[in-house]
Amino acid sequence: MKKIEKRPRGRPRALDRDKALETALQLFWRHGYEGASVADLTAAMGVTPPSLYTAFGSKERLYREALDRYGASYGAFTARALAEEPTARQAVERILQEAVAVYSEGPSPRGCMLASGAVTCAPEHALVVADLSKRRLATISAIKARFDRAVIEGELAPLTDTEALAAFYAAVVQGLSIQARDGVDRDVLEAIAATALRAWPDAVAGR
Repeated sequence: MKKIEKRPRGRPRALDRDKALETALQLFWRHGYEGASVADLTAAMGVTPPSLYTAFGSKERLYREALDRYGASYGAFTARALAEEPTARQAVERILQEAVAVYSEGPSPRGCMLASGAVTCAPEHALVVADLSKRRLATISAIKARFDRAVIEGELAPLTDTEALAAFYAAVVQGLSIQARDGVDRDVLEAIAATALRAWPDAVAGR
């Protein structure tokens, strides 16, 4: 009788941390913090909950890392525009154009991860909501700082309310995100961006 050799059982699939983080980012981006459950995350990653917790500590910490990754990749266009464009107006124009491109990309537009990730959450997730709010406000502060510089350089009038102007353009970008998720055509989003750019204040206003 032929002896049947026993094959060693396969080892549990090792977690590729970088790939797992990108997978988590995509799920959180599409479904928000509460909408992406641990079961959803582990199923997409192909790992067990213990492996996820060993690698990231908790779902909240995984979400924060996903937000960091988003900010350094898909959502980095705002920081790049503010740093690279020679004028504040050109920076705003680029931000609006790239927001439309990023938010409307793909067959299922995702909008902005920061704008829609956790607008409302259960009370136990208050820290997640606060973290998102802090990140959004930091972006507005960065835009305001660039506008303050534009005032010093004479691109904007001395009496320009740079705080309100920064909040206005941030609100437009957030609105583009929501409308992109709602399936508004890209042509319409581009028209909104162009309209917002026409609201750019005249350099001599308020002198």
